[in-house]
Amino acid sequence: MGKEFSITPRIVPRVETKHRRIISQLPHPDSVATLEKLRQLEPQSMRGQPPLVWDRAEDIFVYDKYGNKWLDWSSGVLVTNCGHSAPEVRHAIIDQVNSGLLHNYVFPSEERAALAEFLLKLVPKGLDKVFLLTTGSEAAECAIKLARSHGIHKGGNKKIGIVGAERGFHGRTLGAQQAGGIPGQKGWIVNEDPAIVQVPFPDGYWTEDTSFYLFLATLKKRGLQPQNVAGVMFETYQGVGPDFAPVEYIRQLVDWCKKNDVVLIFDEVQSGLGRTGKFWAFEHYGVVPDLICCGKGISSSLPLSAVIGRADIMDQFPPGSMTSTHTGNPVCCAAALANLKKIVTEDLTGNAARIGKVLEAGLREIQKSHADIIGHYTCRGLVGGLQIIKPGKKEPNHDLAHAIIESCFHKGLLFFSPVGAWGQTVKIAPPLTITEEALREGLAVLAEAVDEITTNSTSAEPGPKKSSRPKAQKTAAAR
Repeated sequence: MGKEFSITPRIVPRVETKHRRIISQLPHPDSVATLEKLRQLEPQSMRGQPPLVWDRAEDIFVYDKYGNKWLDWSSGVLVTNCGHSAPEVRHAIIDQVNSGLLHNYVFPSEERAALAEFLLKLVPKGLDKVFLLTTGSEAAECAIKLARSHGIHKGGNKKIGIVGAERGFHGRTLGAQQAGGIPGQKGWIVNEDPAIVQVPFPDGYWTEDTSFYLFLATLKKRGLQPQNVAGVMFETYQGVGPDFAPVEYIRQLVDWCKKNDVVLIFDEVQSGLGRTGKFWAFEHYGVVPDLICCGKGISSSLPLSAVIGRADIMDQFPPGSMTSTHTGNPVCCAAALANLKKIVTEDLTGNAARIGKVLEAGLREIQKSHADIIGHYTCRGLVGGLQIIKPGKKEPNHDLAHAIIESCFHKGLLFFSPVGAWGQTVKIAPPLTITEEALREGLAVLAEAVDEITTNSTSAEPGPKKSSRPKAQKTAAAR
């Protein structure tokens, strides 16, 4: 599911607050040439975001060249956990560039050693090895490889099954998309691996049955016995929400995996590194996986990811047979180390936990006021989501979610395009450096946008309800 935003400049109300400034048409007329050039030169799959040509981004703000400023609730798709262009990260990058070492393949480097050592201090005991890669998809592919190889070692060529979750997402490469459970994204594969299957994810809304029995029954229906399963790969929270499984379900899953020599993989690419108010989202369950995939917020900037896991699983391949061209790039490592130190020393995880309560309360109020079109909301720390449905029906409504995001863009609050299996979710993910004041202003803008969009969409109906919620600050002038 995808939909382009219009790049025709539009007059919008002027906004001037501490955290937002909109003083021109959107998109700015002078930026249209760049937008048109990108549409001409790039595949149309790249057209899905609000038409803002970024000039710079700092902490919780994104700027264009024309005096406009957005409060960022995207974190550049959950990347900038320690804020955009954090001074510590910038200086680390500059220092590494000036050192003269920009690339060294898998030849040893102090930078890679330092990052690996720091990462292992942040994970539970028993997870002893780190493999640095570039993207979340690459980490997911590596984890599948490791789990399957471990399965073959334990049970021969019949123990190769990989179990993912319906509506799950692990990336856009071949293995990652097969492990994921968004059918509309897998049509191009055609001959999918029959040993990679999905089970319902027990989110309690789209899948109302949250019992572990459903996991077992689905495996049986798919023709997989425990002795055929090599690995289970779940997003720690499902990114389409964020949706967490019940704690008891995950604990039963852990027990089942241990009993059957199955590698449990938690994909923490977007959920880890402080985002949920715990450093790792799996801490909410009180369990420890065999492998962790992480990325995105690991550097708050440059391309880097990692697989972290048990030594016996990580050490299956001999020297030179599991590498990556840009593994542990020294500039990326320097950025990541500075980023992780900032998250830890400034307790950004604690900030996410504290003001995440404000975010949760605000989203609950918005959902309560518009229960007919917001079927479900979820929030944990500084990640949240509003699942938009057709009025009075439990059916996804991508168009309305898109309209809400576009309205917020015009008001100076920036989201990425709707996500979810059907493009129904307005995803909230500000940098972990956001203040409570800025968070409350963003909530007011989001509430105002939902009010206006829903009122406009039902204007033909008699007696639409007026919201009593205070409007977000803005000036009345327009350009």
